[in-house]
Amino acid sequence: MNNKGIILDAKSLGSDINLSSFQEIMPFQIFGATRGDQVATRIESCSVVFTNKVVINEALIQKNPQLRYIGILATGTNNVDLIAAKKQGITVTHITRYGTDSVAQHTWGLILSLVTQQYRYQQAVKQGRWSVSPFFCLLDFPIIELASKKLVIVGYGELGKRVAKIGESFGMEVLLAQVPGSPQQDSKSRLPLAEAFAQADIVSLHCPLTEQTKHLINDETLSWLYPHAYLINTARGDLIDEVALLQALMSNRLAGAGLDVLSVEPPAADHPLIVAELPNLLITPHCAWGSQQARQRLVDQAKKHLLNFLANKPSGVVC
Repeated sequence: MNNKGIILDAKSLGSDINLSSFQEIMPFQIFGATRGDQVATRIESCSVVFTNKVVINEALIQKNPQLRYIGILATGTNNVDLIAAKKQGITVTHITRYGTDSVAQHTWGLILSLVTQQYRYQQAVKQGRWSVSPFFCLLDFPIIELASKKLVIVGYGELGKRVAKIGESFGMEVLLAQVPGSPQQDSKSRLPLAEAFAQADIVSLHCPLTEQTKHLINDETLSWLYPHAYLINTARGDLIDEVALLQALMSNRLAGAGLDVLSVEPPAADHPLIVAELPNLLITPHCAWGSQQARQRLVDQAKKHLLNFLANKPSGVVC
């Protein structure tokens, strides 16, 4: 095998991660970003390719018979044609369990900001409203205690379990909802989605995006929630029908939502959820996974998978 590697979109991992150790394995070209029309030229002499979000489709795979290894620098694998890769004998790996702590704390950051209205109180302070208050405090926005409230987890993998454990530490009751298409959906511990949503104070999404879960949150499923409920999504944007969510928020059929993901990323500047400027909607830019420690674990795992592949002891393999 011609051992030459390439990283196509290193800047997507942040500027504070050192990738030079890959050069200890084989000669590597490291590009900060790669446009779709640049991929073919850049990978044509490489046997090893790493990509975070750059698409490696069937045509690119077929035109590059020298490819032996594609390392996806993420958990999701939809940017690589796995069927074409398998047909051509290419090993594809991905990264798992690197961002659990980072995503869990971000999830709770969104929840706590919403239920305590911290962001609105901060705005009130900056606007001078506290300074002119006749009392020592402001209590303009309702503050909700989490103790005894019900937290519905949709997707009870590693992330869902971590978020649930934190919820229990706040004294919340955790309910597990069935996920369409999941092998666990018929488990006795999982409630039907409608039954779980009807009891929910907070719903937190941690399930994968599949054909069965696309727009899992839609006008019908939102109608199962009480108006006091909050929706949190740190998983995938297309789990939510964004038009239905916007309508629910604007009509006060939902108390609020915290989103770290949208259906198209980066979103257009005029994305309806962004321009709506709703006081009960928090949106962060897909940064829940982005602690320095999590990103370093990602890179360390990617390097380990490549070394294992070269030693004929593959790990992290998806095909």
